[in-house]
Amino acid sequence: MKSTIYRLLVLVVMIGIISCNQIKNKTTKITVTTKEELKNQTQKIVEEIFPVFDYDKPDTKNNKKRFKDFLKIEITPDVKNIYCFDDTIGIDADYMFAFNCNSKTSNRIIEAHNLVIDTINLSNGFEMQHDFEWWDKKRIKNLQKYSWTDNNQYFKYYWYDGVKEKAYFFDFDM
Repeated sequence: MKSTIYRLLVLVVMIGIISCNQIKNKTTKITVTTKEELKNQTQKIVEEIFPVFDYDKPDTKNNKKRFKDFLKIEITPDVKNIYCFDDTIGIDADYMFAFNCNSKTSNRIIEAHNLVIDTINLSNGFEMQHDFEWWDKKRIKNLQKYSWTDNNQYFKYYWYDGVKEKAYFFDFDM
């Protein structure tokens, strides 16, 4: 009789230990998963508030995401060498994009942003733009400019070099 009670007691203790280990393992798994989800959500929120622009490297994951965010078109196989830059310090903001694409993609950008040939505004906004190897102001100066504005508060300028299949997109506010 003592041996049966002893065995039963050992069995109950073993089941208790196994159950406690399972509970501990599940708790640990939930904690790790929750921490990872929280980290991912925090990263997404930070990314929305302070998006990353890799001005010194083309075709990075960040640059491709910024391209889609700002240019509002999908990246097709002809789109490459995507460089971008942001300057959001101060009361105004400006964003610069340079990339290669074909004329079909260029036309999609013009349509997506309701850009029109700009023959009135002689300023290219060069005083607000930054100097990068990939942003060729001398070449841009000789290209046809397309533009859009929202009551002279928010502007978009676009140039396309059909010979080099190179596009330049400048987005800024005042």
